[in-house]
Amino acid sequence: MSSYLDELNGVQRAAVTTTEGPVMVIAGPGSGKTRVLTYRISYLLQKGVPPWSILTLTFTNKSAREMKDRIERVVGPKAQQVWAGTFHAIFARILRAEATKIGYPANFTIYDTDDTTSLIRAIIKEMSLDTNVYNASAIRSRISLAKSNLITPKLYRDKAEMMEEDRTAKRPYLVDIYEKYMARCQRAGAMDFDDLLFQLFRLFRDNPDQVLEKYRQKFQYIHVDEFQDTNYLQYAILRLLVKYEGSGENLFIVGDDAQSIYAFRGATIDNILDFEKDYPTLQTFKLEQNYRSTHHIVAAANQVISYNRRQLNKTIWTDRNERNLIKLVKSVTDDEEGRRVADLILEQRNRYHIPNSEIAILYRTNAQSRKFEEHLRRINIPYRIFGGMSFYQRKEVKDLVAYLRLAVNPLDEEALRRAVNYPARGISDATLDKIAQVAAATNLSMWEAMLHPMLDITDRAKKSLAGFRNMVVDWQKRANTENAYKLASEILRKSGLHDLLKGDTSPEGISRLENVNAVLDAISEFTDSVVLPDPENPDAQNNDKSLSTYLQTISLMTDADEDPDDRDFVTLMSTHAAKGLEFRSVFVTGLEENLFPSFMSMEDPNGIDEERRLFYVAITRAKEYLTITYAQNRYRYGQIRTSEPSRFLEEISPEHFELIGGMGSGRGNNPGPPQPARASVSGNFANPRMPQQKAPIAVPANFITAAPEAIVPGTRVLHLKFGEGKVTQVEGPRDNKVATIVFKEDELPERRIMLKFAKLMVLPAS
Repeated sequence: MSSYLDELNGVQRAAVTTTEGPVMVIAGPGSGKTRVLTYRISYLLQKGVPPWSILTLTFTNKSAREMKDRIERVVGPKAQQVWAGTFHAIFARILRAEATKIGYPANFTIYDTDDTTSLIRAIIKEMSLDTNVYNASAIRSRISLAKSNLITPKLYRDKAEMMEEDRTAKRPYLVDIYEKYMARCQRAGAMDFDDLLFQLFRLFRDNPDQVLEKYRQKFQYIHVDEFQDTNYLQYAILRLLVKYEGSGENLFIVGDDAQSIYAFRGATIDNILDFEKDYPTLQTFKLEQNYRSTHHIVAAANQVISYNRRQLNKTIWTDRNERNLIKLVKSVTDDEEGRRVADLILEQRNRYHIPNSEIAILYRTNAQSRKFEEHLRRINIPYRIFGGMSFYQRKEVKDLVAYLRLAVNPLDEEALRRAVNYPARGISDATLDKIAQVAAATNLSMWEAMLHPMLDITDRAKKSLAGFRNMVVDWQKRANTENAYKLASEILRKSGLHDLLKGDTSPEGISRLENVNAVLDAISEFTDSVVLPDPENPDAQNNDKSLSTYLQTISLMTDADEDPDDRDFVTLMSTHAAKGLEFRSVFVTGLEENLFPSFMSMEDPNGIDEERRLFYVAITRAKEYLTITYAQNRYRYGQIRTSEPSRFLEEISPEHFELIGGMGSGRGNNPGPPQPARASVSGNFANPRMPQQKAPIAVPANFITAAPEAIVPGTRVLHLKFGEGKVTQVEGPRDNKVATIVFKEDELPERRIMLKFAKLMVLPAS
């Protein structure tokens, strides 16, 4: 048992071997959190804990797979019997077994974002509402927010604040859309992604003895990765599951409040900051040694995050003492920024032999990728953009999957609308509208309404509907018993999709046919894979090779789960998408006010704190080489705008930077005098809209740098660059205090300076 434990440092080992009661591991970037999590589960298994009594919740399917593989290397095949997966995948698995208790079929469909938006759009149309005011995507987000906070349509109506917000936005019927949407999903035997949590909570709450107690007793040890990314509803479900006396509240969470960056998805940092309040017997371990990054990167990250107001205090350190300074690249325009980044990548490949796969360009908004793409193409550097269209979002793939979904669940309204007249079989939109009207009037699904005597359509349309329906009924009868690959192959052929795609011999048409054949290959691989059964539940879904289970698997996939064959490319992605990844060389671009931090965060201190955490995540992706760039002028909203350097750059000490000044864009720009190799980056980075900075003041003969503890609000101070000023505020932890100072002759209204790096002399009170 000791061999793999010997790989751990002292804190890691203590976390792994503390198996009873609530445990929180605060894991800084690159500190080995995945190793701790997988070795803890391995440790439990080697102690004799049954694998099926261990639940591990992650945020990507890929991380769950990798975790199981790493556990298997330690303890063998029984690792595959551990319940490990994303919140949505694990909860969907439980719902498959228990859904009938809340009025859903076991083979319920999982609606993706497109399905949800389409259904909401149909409801808006049926209600004759203005689509410019009732935007389907915006309403989908509003409904998602309500579900994530356990707000049902009835509770929504009772919340005066939410109803008033809707009236102010001129959307008073939003709650009616929400109500109809929920009813339509249930009628169609469908759940969206939020429902996989929302309905599970409802299942547990309404069936405490029959269902909740069963899973409380089953899961004796519960683990959660990336706990800082959980939302209110996810934590509410966890609280239900661990309230079991026999389990001893064995909840093990791993996370880092400094990497909480998904508030826009509903994640709440309070879950991790306030965790100890819910678990007074909590044992906490801090993983502070960074094994990933070099000295200057780690030091810069510590300095930046120290400015945040609420945080769990820790100091990340590294023994990787390579002295690669952080390159700070100032460009005149965003086009020059793109060119300089591409040229630096070429230089790094040639000088340091860094492969493309170890280089990433990160940006705050996806729209920024265009300039980098143009310049990478110019010098023939291959790249791949992450966050683009997923394989399973391509039209031809969604068309085939719609037929597969109907074979499993013919009540699926969105699949029916997509498949019923594609390929064309004489069923018009007008016919579909009439079916929808009958369904609404009779409270039936569209599938059931197709045979209703009230349906007034032509004989030709009736014949086409009957042929389509008979075809689907035949598949439905075989869906639970027949080999999924064999049935899917027949569906592709008999639906007419194969002939339709085969008839297009253009390169794009051939590619589309290859994509649907790739779906069949994936189904074949799925049916051939072997999964060890759960001895306590031999009929469990994880050993089910039906078409229904395959569809559940792909409906929960994300971009992060796709694994490209060709890895020789530079990665371009948003900073949000980069979380959890690492590269030898990282370019963090667009460090300008109103871009990074985003203009949307400017009015809210919590928003600025989250933007700072996002920057912290971005810079800690780098292992050896970190380059930060900003442009003085950038095209935004159709016109060029002057930009100020980001406030986050002022929070990093100059000693960590190598400043590379702008060289102009080749259009007659005058970049000014060349910058020194090591330059101060404090202050306002010579904002192009401001006059040139005045020269530093003469150093007084009696100048004495004051100790940080001597700087308090109200103190008059002298700074060698900014002159005389008055301290208005001092905040932050003891070793990382930050002073807000108003300088008399400064062009900025105030500056925030970290005291342990500042050179300030205290002046006599005036």
